[in-house]
Amino acid sequence: MKRRRREPAPERSCLRAWAAESRALAGRWRAAWCSGVDGVAAREVKRQRGVLAKLLRRIRGLPAALPALPLELTVLYNFLLFTVGASESAIKREAEGIRQGLLRVLEACGACGQDLSTEDLWQKVLQEVTVKELQAPLHRLGVLQAAWWLAASRLGSAAGLLRLLSNAEDLGRAHCSEGGNDLLSLLKAWKVPAERASPPVVQSPDILKEILCTAAAFLQGLQELEAGNFPTALSLLQEAAEGFCSRRVLAQIYTCLSCCAQRMGKPQTALQHLKRALQVDYQYFPALSHMAAVYHELGETEAELQALALLYEALGINLPAAASPSPYFLIRTELLVHTPVLAPLLRHCHPSEVKYLLAQRCLQDGRVADAVEHYLDFLSLLQEGLQQQVPLHSGSALPRIPEVFLEAASALEQAGRHQDAITMCEEVISRTTDLIPRMLRVEERLEQPECPWPGAGLASGLLSQKKESLRCLAWRAAGYLHQGWAWAELGETKEAVMQFSRCLSDLLRVQLYEPDVEPTESLRPEVEVLQKIRLLSLIGRGSQFLELGRHKEALLDFQHGLQISPGDPAAASYLVQALWKLNRKQEAAAYWQKLSQSVPGEDGQQGRPFPLYLVSCLKQAMFPHGESLARSVQDYLQTTSRDPLS
Repeated sequence: MKRRRREPAPERSCLRAWAAESRALAGRWRAAWCSGVDGVAAREVKRQRGVLAKLLRRIRGLPAALPALPLELTVLYNFLLFTVGASESAIKREAEGIRQGLLRVLEACGACGQDLSTEDLWQKVLQEVTVKELQAPLHRLGVLQAAWWLAASRLGSAAGLLRLLSNAEDLGRAHCSEGGNDLLSLLKAWKVPAERASPPVVQSPDILKEILCTAAAFLQGLQELEAGNFPTALSLLQEAAEGFCSRRVLAQIYTCLSCCAQRMGKPQTALQHLKRALQVDYQYFPALSHMAAVYHELGETEAELQALALLYEALGINLPAAASPSPYFLIRTELLVHTPVLAPLLRHCHPSEVKYLLAQRCLQDGRVADAVEHYLDFLSLLQEGLQQQVPLHSGSALPRIPEVFLEAASALEQAGRHQDAITMCEEVISRTTDLIPRMLRVEERLEQPECPWPGAGLASGLLSQKKESLRCLAWRAAGYLHQGWAWAELGETKEAVMQFSRCLSDLLRVQLYEPDVEPTESLRPEVEVLQKIRLLSLIGRGSQFLELGRHKEALLDFQHGLQISPGDPAAASYLVQALWKLNRKQEAAAYWQKLSQSVPGEDGQQGRPFPLYLVSCLKQAMFPHGESLARSVQDYLQTTSRDPLS
């Protein structure tokens, strides 16, 4: 160690007075905590922080000296703890206080380290300062530093510091930047060196050590979960669940365990973890949201709907605030676990999202009456204020609002409320009219480049704009499509033909830049939806032409539909019927034979799933007279086989 600077020691009376004040403050804090009166401890936290800040300034008003450093570092330790307790966000902002304490230690020893990084500063202090009385205060400050680094997800830095604190005989080769794989074992092995007298600290380093162990296991478990190392993540999260934390954090850990089990293909185990989470903290709603998702994966619709209904009801009740963790633990696990991995796993659902999920699941399961009720409830939430009721972040379960309107229209149609469905679609049509250009060209060269090139940002912007225009066109065309089928159900054939024609007219706005060019992969989903809408509209209009006796026009529509989707069973069946009505029975029979021999799955319907708002139209487009047409064709074939000249 370098030769110590000979500084005059502070007056013993001052040192005794400061030590007495520090003990008195610690005693006052313990009394406030033990009182059990709401608000007393919280007020005391803010008061103590202010008083300790003044005491620290008085101590630092004198040059750094070894006799005063144990007290100074203890006061600093308490001050930083109260700073965290007074403002929970300060866990990431107060590391500079530790740095200043380390520089004071070096100053007292005649050394300096202003230009060193925090990691190197710790290494220099622990290498050069061997005064026995400073070891325990430095260790307490060191575990606080480890807490700061954990909060910043710098697990390697925390592990390196603990290695420095624990490995005195090999300090020269230890570095704070080493990996954090052994962080837990280092934390468990660490302990504060013995002291002659019990210091007046406001949070025991041993308790802080337990909190750090829990936080480290939690953080490392989340890292392994993100990396896909599920068995390792499971082990670490289970260790965190056995650690020292509040009920809310324990519920979070169980929820993360459920996510891990679900990704390992163990949904029943995931459900057990979620039930434990709710047993620990019945107000932890993300666990209920995850439970609904697991039931959905298992196909248990009734249980899923019950979970969603319970979640929606709970979100609408002003429950009493969950008991906060004891303010005695000024640093707590929840203040140390801040990682981007956690946010999507433990995201709180908005009531509007849950209401939409209820509507969507009911519609998917064929519970039309319930679906209509939930969709109308959701739309009433929108009327109460869009910004307040609809979460706008990317993780939301909500689709775009026009799609919700179209899904609601689909539910209304299936419930037989055709006029209401028409009104719902009119809202979509009117609001998207001004958002669609007169002509849309799908060009291969607009695909996003793999490597940046000058102008790539402009191309990306054009692609996004084109995607949005295609979506708006799909919503408007789907509105006309739904209206066409609704008018058909009402028996208004001419009105139905008009709406189907409007749909097809709108879709003529989309053109491929070159006739033989396939749409780029970036635009393929939007183009496929538009093509499906075109097919359904051609089938719809053709079926209405058949009702009006306009068989040739119907035949053209079905032929165009088969050009869009060769082998489509509905279009092919309608084509056979149109040929039959035109008395082209030989052609109809030949086509019917070809259709009946086709292998299921060759109809082009096995691609990516189409939007939920098109499902009812797909059902309506199914050919309804299959059995009677088949009998007619079979009778014709039997007749012609007996009498070839007939």
